[in-house]
Amino acid sequence: MRQPLSNTAVPWLRAILAVLLLAAAPLWAAALTQADLKPLAEDDFDAKTAALTALAKAPPEQAGPIFKALQDDALQFAPSVGMVRQDGDKLVDAISGKPVTVKAGELESLTLNNSLRALVDSAASSLLLQSPDIAVRTQAVNTLFAQPESASRASVEAARKNEADPGLRAKLDVIWANTVLAESPAEGDRATHDARLEAIRILGSDSNPQSRQKLAPLMERDSAGKYREPDADVRLAAQQALDTLRSDQRRAELIGNMFAGLSLGSVLLLAALGLAITYGLIGVINMAHGEFLMIGAYATYVVQTLFRAYAPGAFDWYLLAALPASFLAAGIVGFVLERLVLRHLYGRPLETLLATFGVSLLLMQAVRTLFGAQNVEVANPVWMSGGMEWLPGMVIPYNRVVIILFALGVVAVAWAVLNRTRLGLFVRATTQNRTMAACVGVRTWKVDSYAFAFGAGIAGLGGCALSQIGNVGPDLGQAYIIDSFMVVVLGGVGQLAGTIVGAFGLGIINKFIEPFYGAVLAKIFVLVLIVLFIQKRPQGLFALKGRSAEA
Repeated sequence: MRQPLSNTAVPWLRAILAVLLLAAAPLWAAALTQADLKPLAEDDFDAKTAALTALAKAPPEQAGPIFKALQDDALQFAPSVGMVRQDGDKLVDAISGKPVTVKAGELESLTLNNSLRALVDSAASSLLLQSPDIAVRTQAVNTLFAQPESASRASVEAARKNEADPGLRAKLDVIWANTVLAESPAEGDRATHDARLEAIRILGSDSNPQSRQKLAPLMERDSAGKYREPDADVRLAAQQALDTLRSDQRRAELIGNMFAGLSLGSVLLLAALGLAITYGLIGVINMAHGEFLMIGAYATYVVQTLFRAYAPGAFDWYLLAALPASFLAAGIVGFVLERLVLRHLYGRPLETLLATFGVSLLLMQAVRTLFGAQNVEVANPVWMSGGMEWLPGMVIPYNRVVIILFALGVVAVAWAVLNRTRLGLFVRATTQNRTMAACVGVRTWKVDSYAFAFGAGIAGLGGCALSQIGNVGPDLGQAYIIDSFMVVVLGGVGQLAGTIVGAFGLGIINKFIEPFYGAVLAKIFVLVLIVLFIQKRPQGLFALKGRSAEA
């Protein structure tokens, strides 16, 4: 016969049963019912959001298939059954997965806007954070990273503990920090206090501009003047993190402006280098120099078209053929211009200026006739496309980096030609003293022609580089002719070192002024600075010795 329980045993059993009930209560609360999902079929946006939030807290074995069905538009509502989802060629209960039968025409499709779909994607991604496949985890983390507030804090915390990949772990830390700050703080809760401080530390060290948007509300006040964040320690940590982020942003802006200035300076250097050679040698104000840039750019476009038509497999290397083509095209036009026009106008600067201005109009009209008035596009090769994110919010394009290096390479070649070749020796001799050079047998008229063609060819290389950062049109050279003259005058006529310093100096000054006053006022300000500088030092940064300086 079974013995009755003693009086002392009954209270212990009751206590054990109470503990088990309390432990199981969260699981029961998280279990889904059709009533929880029904708002998804209604028109109330807030109710749909609450339903999705409840679904995200449900057990993964229940929530996972439902979120997948929502993403695939396979979740529907039948008034007689409730939510159902398509499983192959049959309909099953959305929660239990058991096959169901619905009446014909009873199914109703669900309507979710973009905001709700983003919430669905984030919640579905939270369920995939524990996947053993790193590709699946990466996609889930990237999806949550775009909208971290909608992630499940519990799932993210679990994923942080188990994630071995450092890159994914860093992103999970940021996602977790956003989920912590998105929750309302519980006053007096030490765990919540420590978690919010840790979240602020993570976002503060992230140095992402978007992090500031998460921290700034912590410092806001309500209409009564009270801080929205009641914890003073949290506010102090948020303020320190914001100060660090602002400092990092200022440093990124400084580096970005410096790089933009170097990029603009490299373009000005390519445009002005040939002008510095011809102006220093002949003293001709060549208003058609910008059109040599245009000719080099259109030569690059022609080579690109030929590669697309006859060698598409080698298209990524068309620039190797475009460089000599652009140099020769602009050099030949420069040689013809010097022989037919300029050699008859030496010593008459006004006539030379007007004649070269007319030549520039003729060249632009000729290009319009051959290629049309509309701009043409020159594509970047694959190895020049895209960019690298050096600092958060600052992307350095590969084509700009290549152009800077290319400009320095062109300068090195020009220096070698002028200082290590026979032609360079004759050019330097003619520049310093034309009469004496002629007396010792230098054919100065040939030197003029070859030097002018060489300077035009360098401008053609500049046009090839310009084609990689913008569209090519008949007016391409007009945007750089004035800046080229400013570079030459500032650096010193005929001086390569002065041209380099002047080009990069003007480029950097322009880019540091533009954020404050705009591009137009920045150019005016630079022009005023150059005028004032020339008043004090007419010979420029580097003085020229020779006929041009003595004249």
